[in-house]
Amino acid sequence: MLGWLRRSRRDARREIVPALWQEASAAWLFMRGLSPGDATRLHALCERFLAIKHYSGVHGIEVTPRMEVEIAAQACVLVLELGIAWYEGWSEIVVYPAQFAPEREIEDEAGVVHIVNDPMAGEAWLGGPVILSYEDVALAGDADQRVAGYNVVIHEFAHKLDMRNGDANGFPPLHRGMDFKAWKGAFSAAYDDFRARVERADRMPERRAQAAYDALAMDPYASESPAEFFAVGSEAFFETPERLAPAYPAVYEQLALFYRQDPLARLRARA
Repeated sequence: MLGWLRRSRRDARREIVPALWQEASAAWLFMRGLSPGDATRLHALCERFLAIKHYSGVHGIEVTPRMEVEIAAQACVLVLELGIAWYEGWSEIVVYPAQFAPEREIEDEAGVVHIVNDPMAGEAWLGGPVILSYEDVALAGDADQRVAGYNVVIHEFAHKLDMRNGDANGFPPLHRGMDFKAWKGAFSAAYDDFRARVERADRMPERRAQAAYDALAMDPYASESPAEFFAVGSEAFFETPERLAPAYPAVYEQLALFYRQDPLARLRARA
C-alpha cells in the first residue's frame, strides 16, 4: 500500500493552463531553442514539479501561480532529460521579495571565523529548501534589464543536483558511461583558467576591468569555488551556450553529457 502511495505522489500533477504557461515561460533565454515538443514536455514536467514542491513567501510577499510556474520552468529545464526524481528528497521553496542577508560564520584561510551578513540572491541547502529572491528571479525574464547568462533559479537548482551525492563541490553524480577523469580534467583546467582571468581583471583599472569582465564567458562569481563554477557554468550552458561552448568546449561537452541536452545545437537548428 505504501509503495502505491509513493508512486501516486510521484505521478501527481497540478495543471498549468496553456495561457498561464505561455505567460510565465516565454521570456526566459533558455526557451529560445526549445522545439514545440520539448516545450510540451517541459510543461508536463512542471506540472509534476508543482505537485511535489511547496512554495512559501516571506517578508510579506505572496507567491502567485505565475511566480510558481516561472520558478518551476527554470528549475525543470535542468532535468528535462533527467526526470523529476532528481529533485526528490526535499520539498520547500522559500521566496523573498528581494535579496536577503542571513547572518553566518565564515572561516578564512588563516582559520579565523568571521560573522558576515552579505546580501544573497539565492541559496540551496543540503537536504533542505531552495531560497530565492524574487526580484532576481524576475530579472532573468526582463529583456531590458537582465544580464545575459544570469539566472538565480538555474544556479540554485544546479547546486541541488550537485548535492545529490553530498555537499556541493562541482561533482554531481555522473551517469553511467560518463568518465570521471574527463569531467575532472575539463572542469579543473577551465576553473584554473577562469580564476586567472578574473584575478587579472581584478588588478586592472576600473574601465579596463569592466571590459575584461564583460569578455568572460560566465559571471565572475564562477571563480569562487568549483561548486560555484559548476552552478554558474550551468547558467551559461542553458542561457548563453553560444558564449560558453567556444570559451570552454570541454566543459560544454561534459555538461551536455550530464544534462543530456545540447542548447547550442537547439539554437542553431532554430536559427
